[in-house]
Amino acid sequence: MQFFALLTRNTQKFSDADFAPLLPPESEQRKTLYVQGAVRQIWNRGDVPGTGIMFEAADEKEVRGHLATLPLIEAGMMAITAIVPLNPYPGFGPKR
Repeated sequence: MQFFALLTRNTQKFSDADFAPLLPPESEQRKTLYVQGAVRQIWNRGDVPGTGIMFEAADEKEVRGHLATLPLIEAGMMAITAIVPLNPYPGFGPKR
């Protein structure tokens, strides 16, 4: 099943300088999750500092487990805004 996770950086509490040392390990962990097949796609949010991540997982608990491995989440510098389960859109079903 696919899930879309919206993450928001805690820019109220942390500065760009605070984020800087964690960005390389954050990137590496995201790549690891991608290579493992847990992450399908990643976007930078256009509305606020943060990320949108498409996950392939059995359930929300698994998604939260993957997110917990991200250094920015571990450090409390990124919040999970939403985890949305996605169902297939039926409008593109088989042609008749």
